Amino acid sequence: MKNVTSPKLQPELQRILEARHHDPFAVLGRHPQDKKVVVRAHLPYAQEVHIAEGNLPLQRIPNTDLFEWQGKPDQIPERYRLIWRDSDHHEHISYDPYCFPPQLGDFDLYLFGEGKHWHAYRFLGAHPHETDNVAGVLFAVWAPSAERVSVVGSFNRWDGRVHPMRVRGGSGVWELFIPNLYPGDLYKFEIRNRHSGAILLKSDPYGQQFEMRPSTAGIVPKPDTYAWRDADWLEKRKNSDWLHQPMSIYEVHLGSWRRGPEGEFLNYRDIAHQLVDYVKELGFSHIELLPITEHPYDASWGYQTTGYYAPTSRFGTPDDFRYFMDYCHQHGVGVILDWVPAHFPKDAHALARFDGEALYEHTDPRKGEHLDWGTLIFNFGRYEVKNFLLSSALYWIEEFHLDGLRVDAVASMLYLDYSRKEGEWIPNKYGGRENLEAIDFLRELNTVVHSEHPGALVIAEESTSWPQVTRPTYLGGLGFSMKWNMGWMNDTLRYMAQNPIHRKYHHDLLTFSMLYCFTENFMLPFSHDEVVHGKGSMINKMPGDEWQRFANLRLLYTYMFTHPGKKLLFMGTEFGQGHEWNSANPIDWWVLQFHFHQGMQLLVKDLNRIYHSDPTLHHHEFEWQGFSWIDCHDADQSILSYLRKKDDDFLVVVVSFTPVPRQDYRIGVPRAGRYTEIFNSDSHFYGGSGVGNGGVELIAEERPWMEQPYSISITVPPLGGIILRPEPPPKPVVVAALEAEEPLAAETLEAEAEALAPEAPVAVKPTPVVEAEELAQPE
Repeated sequence: MKNVTSPKLQPELQRILEARHHDPFAVLGRHPQDKKVVVRAHLPYAQEVHIAEGNLPLQRIPNTDLFEWQGKPDQIPERYRLIWRDSDHHEHISYDPYCFPPQLGDFDLYLFGEGKHWHAYRFLGAHPHETDNVAGVLFAVWAPSAERVSVVGSFNRWDGRVHPMRVRGGSGVWELFIPNLYPGDLYKFEIRNRHSGAILLKSDPYGQQFEMRPSTAGIVPKPDTYAWRDADWLEKRKNSDWLHQPMSIYEVHLGSWRRGPEGEFLNYRDIAHQLVDYVKELGFSHIELLPITEHPYDASWGYQTTGYYAPTSRFGTPDDFRYFMDYCHQHGVGVILDWVPAHFPKDAHALARFDGEALYEHTDPRKGEHLDWGTLIFNFGRYEVKNFLLSSALYWIEEFHLDGLRVDAVASMLYLDYSRKEGEWIPNKYGGRENLEAIDFLRELNTVVHSEHPGALVIAEESTSWPQVTRPTYLGGLGFSMKWNMGWMNDTLRYMAQNPIHRKYHHDLLTFSMLYCFTENFMLPFSHDEVVHGKGSMINKMPGDEWQRFANLRLLYTYMFTHPGKKLLFMGTEFGQGHEWNSANPIDWWVLQFHFHQGMQLLVKDLNRIYHSDPTLHHHEFEWQGFSWIDCHDADQSILSYLRKKDDDFLVVVVSFTPVPRQDYRIGVPRAGRYTEIFNSDSHFYGGSGVGNGGVELIAEERPWMEQPYSISITVPPLGGIILRPEPPPKPVVVAALEAEEPLAAETLEAEAEALAPEAPVAVKPTPVVEAEELAQPE
């Protein structure tokens, strides 16, 4: 039936017909009128309508799709069903959405308006819901500049006239409970702007599941009933001392790590089994996922996010992703997610000008747009926007048990003039270039995550010299757990790109990192960004012929794993893939049939094993106690030597960046005794030349060298790195406790010790401290 304007029609009814009423509950549903009640329904596709309870017919208001019934209050219940027949003679029955009271709590709305609701995703979006024993779906969305918002979907022919929502006061939040909808139903929001009258069709910002691209409708999620089995992992994480534990991360783009036999995407569950087996075999402790938040464009790799609460449907359902996380944790592998709060795309169906106005972004493009990326910048100063992002961060950690977030493009958030010319940016209120609102947001993000989920990590991709990125907020820092060391990465790759004959002129590129190494909690990344957009693969960044390129890359990884800082390698770099990464194709697994690539993969496996097993390499990665130079001045031969330390234990590392073997190369060491080569990147096993100190007895001489009391003469391999371990010093015998009424004299203890272990050296202690079974045995 076509709706027409009638001079006798009330303005409120006319606004319903024109789909521009901000409060349809004031008109539709059950209302007292004098001593009667009136029931009104707006059903654009109905030919006739009845109230099921009593089979009471509603009368059509002439020339409209409005239907009305009047009668006594006791004739119909508070919650009633409507039966209506459409033009195809199909009959429909459902509870009237407009006979239910508001469902959202006032306290939730208050916290949201204050930017303090850490779990806004629990009431905004679409959720299976039951009220008064009636099941359905509760929809809620924030759109303060809307004149009217409707839920549209497959259940109402995507017609915005059918299910208009109610606005909740001045909160800007609209809600509607629709009975008899179910998980799996498709939906969007239709929004009419109050100023222009423009009608927009938008995806749910808080949607937890979406259609497969290019479709963009939300999918009503099913209730979370997944049975997690990772309680032991979460408890261990909560109590972990991650600062002093090894962390080696394998960075993965799920869409191009592996594919199915027909080139199709794998399911989260299939990926879990294959990926966990692989990273466990190679010794990585964590996986870092490029964004799997929903995104429309494959080539964005997920960094242009439209679904901040939805795992992408490319690889399955939210429960499939829960299985992925659960499986990783059950097998001792942590998972970090790349998360993008810095900017969002301009796609018309998503956040951009969501209610017809600049809502999630700034109005002024000098603050609200990234010209380089063609994206929009969040308005971090708006409480509801900040709440949207904070709630998203907690959502991934709480609902999917993520072990941490790597926050993308932090530098672009911190500076108002980031990648902008003069006149293209607006200073802050003090006239500076710092984005004060973004700084406050980042500090609050880190404070909330760390307080709500001890042991969860928040890692900054921050490429500038901004101070105290990883220092606590109460000390003036930003509060991140760790920061990518982009300076180290860039300097090191610049150095490695040099012809070895010229490297002596660039020696400072390697040594400079130790001037700032312990000012932050640094992670050393060779990430996806270094192997795309014409930068070449890691192996092809290296100079020289094939042998030298592989030797250089083996050397680089040896330097990385022995340098202070947690480790990150992007997929494919662990076996020296030759092609630059292409997100449209799987990485080049086929090259593993060749010896050099096999050797590279084995080298990474062994470096991970040594790094994880030896505390000298990981315990003090953020503290100066864990590192000291032996010699950083040998630029002419392009050799570095240094110690990695924990308490009295240490390893000696020597790395040589020229293809010249160095015989009888003397280095200082802090302890006398025998030294053993436990790793050599030039080993035949890795595809090297086999030059080194394997099988050679290295005995430190009492010959001071390089400010050390002892020294050894070693062979340094070409374009290679070696790790030497000293034999432990003789340990004194600790005497067992002997019961006596009077303290025993030192001489008596010594005699007892000699009787128990006559060939072992004796440490005389007047106060015994260990049990008898802990006595050292004779060699």
